[in-house]
Amino acid sequence: MNSKIMLVDDEPKILDGYARSLRKQFDITTCCGGAEALKLNEQEGPFAVIVSDMRMPEMTGVELLSKIKTIEPDTVRIMLTGNADQKTAVDAVNEGDVFKFLTKPCSPLDMGVSLRAAIEQYRLIRAEKELLEHTVKGSIAALAEVLSLVRPGVYGRTNQYKEDMLAVAEKIGVEGDWKLETTAHFSLVGTTSLSDELVERALSGAQLSADDHASFINHPIAGYNVLAKIPRIEEVAESIRYQLKNFDGTGVPEDSVTGEDIPLGARMLRAIMQLDLYERSGMPTTEALATLESESGLFDPAITQALKEIRHERLEEEIVEISVEHARNGMTLADDIKTLTGTLLITRGQELTDAVRERLNNFVSNGQVSPIIAVKIGQTSE
Repeated sequence: MNSKIMLVDDEPKILDGYARSLRKQFDITTCCGGAEALKLNEQEGPFAVIVSDMRMPEMTGVELLSKIKTIEPDTVRIMLTGNADQKTAVDAVNEGDVFKFLTKPCSPLDMGVSLRAAIEQYRLIRAEKELLEHTVKGSIAALAEVLSLVRPGVYGRTNQYKEDMLAVAEKIGVEGDWKLETTAHFSLVGTTSLSDELVERALSGAQLSADDHASFINHPIAGYNVLAKIPRIEEVAESIRYQLKNFDGTGVPEDSVTGEDIPLGARMLRAIMQLDLYERSGMPTTEALATLESESGLFDPAITQALKEIRHERLEEEIVEISVEHARNGMTLADDIKTLTGTLLITRGQELTDAVRERLNNFVSNGQVSPIIAVKIGQTSE
């Protein structure tokens, strides 16, 4: 595990003292100032722990640790200063998000205790992220793939939702993290108790009876009730709960939440799913975008604008036809895959994986699916 420590101070004697006392216990690097520390972090980082003096020329410790927080958010940050006033402490905590606040003179013994605690904190942070990356996210991706194969007409759409959500996130300057992907993948999990036929009609804009409409609009609450029980995805559950909530506060659930107080993932889903509905109903993309813009009270205008830019870029994308034999993981289907009898097998927007390709190959071998598929160019294979 990474246990590298950087000590930053503009007084070389202080750095040398800590280095001599602590180097046998820790992997320590020293820097004489913030600029040098940032350069070293770029060259040799990330560091598990960075300890910075507060008062340094050109760049204060708060400024340095704030930059480090942005560059390496997992690095544990400690502030060391001889100026133990309240404002310094508040700035260090609020801007640098420090783990500990130490005052000079700090003995090597006390520094060693703090460094061991900081390294343990770093270990916990990394362990949590690795659990998320390799266990939670892996399980979510596997379940989403199974759902898209078992009920392609319903869950296959969520791959398109995911692609759009990540593209919108990039356009509006929001980090497109795993929570947005998970929100997209499980946006329709509440429809599990509904028939494929009902969900397909609802997602295609068909007229529903009063009973069917009531059943369908309840699916976000049903999805929320399922996902809220799972640790670490509480924010995802909230986004799914509010996916039919309009930007002006109308829609479901019927509460006072409105505008940007609606979870971002929900605001994205509301616009993306409506645009997808228009396009799948046969409406030309330019007309679908114009219709979306005209319904200004229903959607976040920033998201609508981002979708407009994304769709115009995609209108210029080239689609190529290739044989299933030459398909590779990471490619994205440009059209629905149907059997020769018209049964939907895999929906457009599905990213090819080992499982998807195996299913395609099986149907091609049985003569039930055309061996030629349409994919978007520019996709890379594994």
